[in-house]
Amino acid sequence: MVKYLLLAGGVYCFLAAYLYLMQRDMMYFPTRENTRIDAQNIWLEVNQQRLKVWHLNEASPAILFFGGNAEAVDYNIPEFKRLFADYSVYLVNYRGYGGSTGKPTEQGLRQDALAVYDAIRDQHSSISVFGRSLGTAMALYVAANRPTERIALVSPFDSLKNVAQSHYPLFPVKWLMKDQYDNMGLAGRISNPTLVISAEHDNVIPPKHTNNILKALVNARLETHVLENSGHNDLSIDPAFNQLLADFFQRD
Repeated sequence: MVKYLLLAGGVYCFLAAYLYLMQRDMMYFPTRENTRIDAQNIWLEVNQQRLKVWHLNEASPAILFFGGNAEAVDYNIPEFKRLFADYSVYLVNYRGYGGSTGKPTEQGLRQDALAVYDAIRDQHSSISVFGRSLGTAMALYVAANRPTERIALVSPFDSLKNVAQSHYPLFPVKWLMKDQYDNMGLAGRISNPTLVISAEHDNVIPPKHTNNILKALVNARLETHVLENSGHNDLSIDPAFNQLLADFFQRD
């Protein structure tokens, strides 16, 4: 009996160590660089890294877009050009993603998000932020630290450490995570018009983690929508998805 307990304990410790050592490989899924002829790309030097940012349209107000952790942001170009025709739109390739150099970390991605904002701020009358999944952490971080007009959050979460704990309940992952993305600590600083869209059957960001951040956005002028019969990766297929975004960003 003791032998089996020792074996089980050894396997558990091995798996916990594996999760700790491989956590960033399990968290970030960098995308390859793509070439597009339907958008301009600009390069920014940030903290000794080069960031590739796609720029759509020429307009005075701007939207900064931060994608999910496996999202090739340039796939949104045709739809965003149409949806946000009255905005300049900037789609950020995180460090390590889509041609940007470096490796993704929470500190690096947050610094990059502010640097992109600062690089374009003087060119626009206002800047709004739009984030999806992991990108909601960057959108909230920018909104909490820079003047922003509007905030759109798709599949937001309370903290990544809490989400990870839900996926790995047998391991103390919330205490082992290097990149925790604690959005709860930012939520109270948000007072902007804020749109939140989530999926009814999200198995990546369980609904309780979205509900937690909604409760924490106590000062925001909040508008929430749950798309029925949709999941984390297909909620944008719902025709209501694009209409909600278009309506939100077209309001005075």
